Amino acid sequence: MNDEFRDAVYQIVAAIPAGKVSSYGAVARQAGFPRHARFVGRLMSQLPAGSRLPWHRVLRGDGHIALAGTPTGEVQIQRLLDENVPVTGGRVTKAYFVTWND
Repeated sequence: MNDEFRDAVYQIVAAIPAGKVSSYGAVARQAGFPRHARFVGRLMSQLPAGSRLPWHRVLRGDGHIALAGTPTGEVQIQRLLDENVPVTGGRVTKAYFVTWND
């Protein structure tokens, strides 16, 4: 991954408003790298502890929490619930996805 991609991803994730979510694929498309959804996930997983980047707002395209059932997934679910984003069965409905101007 190059610095340009990383910086673009961080900027896009930082712009997802509280109470909304986006998908790994949508973030990658917004960053100008439409086939790099997995790299977005990798960047989110490699954030240092205590990062202020709202990584918890990035989900799978189908709305599922990628790590549901794990400690990280439980933290993600709790953070979304704290922002009034309902999570049912480890999934967020499309109504809560941010609409990007692709």
